[in-house]
Amino acid sequence: MIHRLTDILKDKFGLNEDHLAEARRVRGETGNSIGQILIDQKNLSETQLLEALSVQYGMPYWPKLPFNNTESDFTDKVSIQFLKKYHIVPLEYSQPISAKDCGMTPQNDPQTETTQFAPGCIIATNDPLNFQPLDDLVKAIGIDDYRIVLSTREAIVSAINLRRDSAEQLVQDMEENGSNIISEIEETADLLDDTSDAPIIKLVNHIISQSIKARASDIHFEPYQNSFTVRYRVDGILYDLLTPPKWIQPALISRVKVMAKMNIAEKRLPQDGRFEVKIGDQDIDVRVSTIPTAFGERLVLRLLNKSGSLLELQDLGLSPTRLKLLKRLVSTPNGIILNTGPTGSGKTTTLYAILSSINEPNINIITIEDPIEYRINGISQIQVNPKIELTFARGLRSIVRQDPDVILVGEIRDKETAEIAVQSALTGHLVFSTLHTNDSASAITRLVDMGVEPFLISSSILAVVAQRLVRVLCEDCRRAYIPNPIYLKSIGFSPDLFKAHTVYKAVGCENCFNTGYRGRLGIFEIMVLTERLKSLILKTFDSGRIKNEAVQQKMRTLRQDGMQKVLNGLTTVEEVLRVTQK
Repeated sequence: MIHRLTDILKDKFGLNEDHLAEARRVRGETGNSIGQILIDQKNLSETQLLEALSVQYGMPYWPKLPFNNTESDFTDKVSIQFLKKYHIVPLEYSQPISAKDCGMTPQNDPQTETTQFAPGCIIATNDPLNFQPLDDLVKAIGIDDYRIVLSTREAIVSAINLRRDSAEQLVQDMEENGSNIISEIEETADLLDDTSDAPIIKLVNHIISQSIKARASDIHFEPYQNSFTVRYRVDGILYDLLTPPKWIQPALISRVKVMAKMNIAEKRLPQDGRFEVKIGDQDIDVRVSTIPTAFGERLVLRLLNKSGSLLELQDLGLSPTRLKLLKRLVSTPNGIILNTGPTGSGKTTTLYAILSSINEPNINIITIEDPIEYRINGISQIQVNPKIELTFARGLRSIVRQDPDVILVGEIRDKETAEIAVQSALTGHLVFSTLHTNDSASAITRLVDMGVEPFLISSSILAVVAQRLVRVLCEDCRRAYIPNPIYLKSIGFSPDLFKAHTVYKAVGCENCFNTGYRGRLGIFEIMVLTERLKSLILKTFDSGRIKNEAVQQKMRTLRQDGMQKVLNGLTTVEEVLRVTQK
């Protein structure tokens, strides 16, 4: 007899009716499962949900998936991306498994720890109602006799990644050859041609090459009290890549620090370094940052593909009208154009595209950046170097004596840099720079907070461009649907707006690594400082009032621009909501 999940949750974990009623309401709007909604609302843990599902469907719940006696690797026959998307993994065992090996603990039955599971094939899943993916998996690997067990997403991802022919085998090799885990890397070595026998070198090369293959922008090495996780960021979203044993942590981190020519003995202070690698015909610049945490050093590797070409202005995602507006602004002889947004929102890419569009022999362009991400012919680029006190302010002060026409300041971080930029704009230079603010109007408030006088802001700034990056729908698998009218109203958009357009949802296929998205494009908010806005800034620097005035003058907000791209079939409503605010 199958019991209702809600009854089990109330009886077993004391979940109250108010939480369930709220979860049912959200399910009606989003279509998500009750269990997932309760987890998202922090009213239930994943472990509690799996224990309840175990009772409901009579399936064993294995908190851990043992790998020691795995006979074969089914990931050779089925896509890893498919397994990760649906959080399922098949494993075959040649020897009996004890309940203790699976993380099962005695509750009412003291014999639980001594329970033995017979050899055979098991399929671990996070959702027993994933019928279609389970059927597809069984057909792909060609098995008839198997049993299904429930397990956590973390355990399943670890089982997928720790395959015997890759990471798990490397871990075993490291136990046998622990004395030979660190060695030098050749300058700009091709990882695909690296024949080193040291397992730790193979593991690091595997992590970097897999990340580059997946188009990742960053790799994170994250130490915790009893675990160690490697994740990568693809199209702005972090995904689990590997969960190696905790004991590998020091060797793995030391190997990366050796590659970046950092001090491996210093573990108490943050460090920065870099190295270059080749993956086939791709030249990759890797910037490494370490910080000390309570459970060891945390590393982040920023991957920059230097083989990629610079984007043109028309490739950024601007509509024809706004592209024409931006081209008019960047052709102005003097003034400041600010680009705002959080880290990783594409500000530098936009500024490089702008500089490329105005880069002509008769224009003297000088930049000061931290770091220089792309080198452009015909443009003089300066790298900030705090060790010798070459800061943005000091470099900018020297640049204005080099007779420039256009100046790019990587970021305005302090009052001194802001004031020099303003003075440069007022003395006949076109200045580009970035600020870390949430929207275009907040840039004005930020400058005033730095100490720049409002009358200087209104006199020097031409426009503020705020931007975000949204993932682009994969054209091979996107699916048309009709958005829920109640949901659209709740986020401030009329359902009538969507009736004349085809809207798509993300599905997932092999071409997009089963994410439903491939690539990213920008959404923009361009606030031109008109006479009315300049007058308002002299009276107040409240970002809310400034933004309201700009909207009244037909400025399209970030969310509005994002929704236009939804109507154009380029991205999804959920993706726009993820990166914007009202």
